[in-house]
Amino acid sequence: MRIAFTANGTTWDSMIDPRFGRTEFIVVYDVETKELTTLDNSAIQEEAHGAGTATVQKLYDLKPDVLVTGNGPGENAAAALKHLNIQIFVNAHNMTLKQAYESFKSGKLKKIEL
Repeated sequence: MRIAFTANGTTWDSMIDPRFGRTEFIVVYDVETKELTTLDNSAIQEEAHGAGTATVQKLYDLKPDVLVTGNGPGENAAAALKHLNIQIFVNAHNMTLKQAYESFKSGKLKKIEL
């Protein structure tokens, strides 16, 4: 299983970025290999429109099974995510990636349906 996190940094101690489309980094944890992979998404900050759908495209390339974020995707991004067959969990506010992962594993995050 591959779990993607919206993040403000690149390590387990980084905070979850509550934003989906304009997240600074996407960090993917591969449960089997125990490896973290990071994608720098900071260039998206300069986009006037379409940040959410551009981030969805990057997620498509990373092929995660799960997305953990703070607020969740906006309307356009949600429509695009629907086609990725990815489980989305929200409410990981004020958590590090490690805390969000533990909350996900213990069923404390809210799963949203698109």
